[in-house]
Amino acid sequence: MGDPVTEYTARLQHQEREIQSLSAEIESLKKSQSFEPSQRLEDLREENNRLKYRLNVMKRSLQEETPHCGKSMLNINQRLQDVFGEAIRASFPDLDNPPLAVTPNQQAKFGDYQCNSAMGMAQMLKAKGTKVNPREIAEKIVQNLPDNELIQTTEIAGPGFINIHLKKTFVSKLLTSMLLNGVQPPPLATRKRVIVDFSSPNIAKEMHVGHLRSTIIGDSMCRLFEFLGYDVLRLNHVGDWGTQFGMLIAHLQDKFPDYLTVSPPIGDLQMFYKESKKRFDEDEEFKKRAYQCVVRLQSKEPDFIKAWNMICDVSRREFQKVYDCLDIKIVERGESFYQNRMTQVVKEFEDKGLVELDEGRKIVFVPGQSIPLTIVKSDGGYTYDTSDLAALRQRLFEEKADIVIYVVDSGQGTHFQVIFAAGQMIGWYDPQVTRVEHAGFGVVLGEDKKKFKTRSGDTVRLMDLLEEGLKRSMDKLKEKERDKVLTPEELVKAQRAVAFGCIKYADLSHNRINDYVFSFDKMLDDRGNTAAYLLYAFTRIRSIARLANLDEASLRKAAETTEILLDHDKEWKLGKCILRFPEILQKILDDLLLHTLCDYLYELATTFTEFYDSCYCVEKDRQTDRACCPPTSTPL
Repeated sequence: MGDPVTEYTARLQHQEREIQSLSAEIESLKKSQSFEPSQRLEDLREENNRLKYRLNVMKRSLQEETPHCGKSMLNINQRLQDVFGEAIRASFPDLDNPPLAVTPNQQAKFGDYQCNSAMGMAQMLKAKGTKVNPREIAEKIVQNLPDNELIQTTEIAGPGFINIHLKKTFVSKLLTSMLLNGVQPPPLATRKRVIVDFSSPNIAKEMHVGHLRSTIIGDSMCRLFEFLGYDVLRLNHVGDWGTQFGMLIAHLQDKFPDYLTVSPPIGDLQMFYKESKKRFDEDEEFKKRAYQCVVRLQSKEPDFIKAWNMICDVSRREFQKVYDCLDIKIVERGESFYQNRMTQVVKEFEDKGLVELDEGRKIVFVPGQSIPLTIVKSDGGYTYDTSDLAALRQRLFEEKADIVIYVVDSGQGTHFQVIFAAGQMIGWYDPQVTRVEHAGFGVVLGEDKKKFKTRSGDTVRLMDLLEEGLKRSMDKLKEKERDKVLTPEELVKAQRAVAFGCIKYADLSHNRINDYVFSFDKMLDDRGNTAAYLLYAFTRIRSIARLANLDEASLRKAAETTEILLDHDKEWKLGKCILRFPEILQKILDDLLLHTLCDYLYELATTFTEFYDSCYCVEKDRQTDRACCPPTSTPL
């Protein structure tokens, strides 16, 4: 037997369609002749009313159970959208895709949430030739609100805003559930496969400040998807193939002729690269030999593959130092991985008649895009376009990705736009089914608002930047006299947490689309929306737990047996703020703008501080002088 709610809903929808059909027939008859009201229509309407009543009873019963049955946190905004969506459909069944706008209320005195659909609906009705005051629309929506477990009252304000006040008992139950079950994200309908392409430095070149944003933002996106339960593959699309390896191998053969038997002591790969580039630019004989090395590498001759692997290994060790500092987990899959797949991609485009010849090059024009893709150069070599197409195809067909995200600077926006459009044109994916997206970001600026450089004008090495962060972090800790209370091991741990946490947070707290100014002074400031302030707030919260000196079992028993009353305004504000977490996660999932989470955490920290300043969390027992929690309610 099927789900009763689903069955009743299906019957109801069928009958409403039949009613609409009969109503249209009656309107037609009205225009042509007199008629008797249809008995069939009256019977349907009566049956419809009975079904609606029984359906509402079932839904109300389910809604009352919902907050208690699952361990996951409820998205209150989504639940309100469900309730108001039903009311809007009942109020205006003939309106196609009416706007559904529910947002947290910015001013507490006007309520907790607000539905702003009435104004947009008024515009839609006006376009259809019906003029209705938005307030009348709002009133009709409120009248048709189904019975639900979360709304205490509603009120209509201004031109048609519907202010929503939540039930305190509903919020209290959700907080109790969270206390007992922990912070659990809403359940996934399906566990999708997500690939995030980020960091992507070039072999034989050091990571610089330009790689900082991709690495931090990409890792944070992966953490978000992993927390929500997705199957995530973190990919590092390193530049490990191409003509530059010919000159590097030729230089390696000259400088370390016994490299095949004795591991070459390449300490400074950046200097090694500069030396080989200088020879390549100035020595024609060396340049010819470099090209020959490329051909032999691409032919996969063992000695040349070994030289290539040596150079790659030196780079990997340097990259790993950065990844260890920033706690980055990532799977390397460079351009070399896709070499064999490029031939297949070119053949596929040719077989479908999508390739044109242009002065020896093979190019592909994509409808709606002004720039063609070059998939084979005039010398027969492949390009970035070819490797990116091969990577996209591999991720869609071999990895079976449902979501593919490229965390690459905004300067590559046009390139990816054409690559994605080509993938759709050839039929690799449907954007309505598979999400393929470029998450671009702005550049890192110095405090002079120009591109972040060293005093000599060179690009800032990422490792130098992280080491400077460690130095400044230790200076700050000693300034606060933390070295007098922490052991040497604890001090180093705090130094790394503050340094790398502040560098990450300073990036993430800015809208990734914009450029941002890198400033150690600002990121280490313990005032305002900074990691230093959040670490301070977190430490303060943990100190309350230490002072209360209650074990886990006692806290759990209190959560199970004591109602959270939420009588104080600051307690009510904090409770609602905590429960907005699932809404924030959903928003970031939709737009991939991580600064929203930073803004929320800062709001949560400041809201907690207000609560802490106004409400007793822990107080001293006058007789024993021991810390204890107030007995009146479970502390948030």
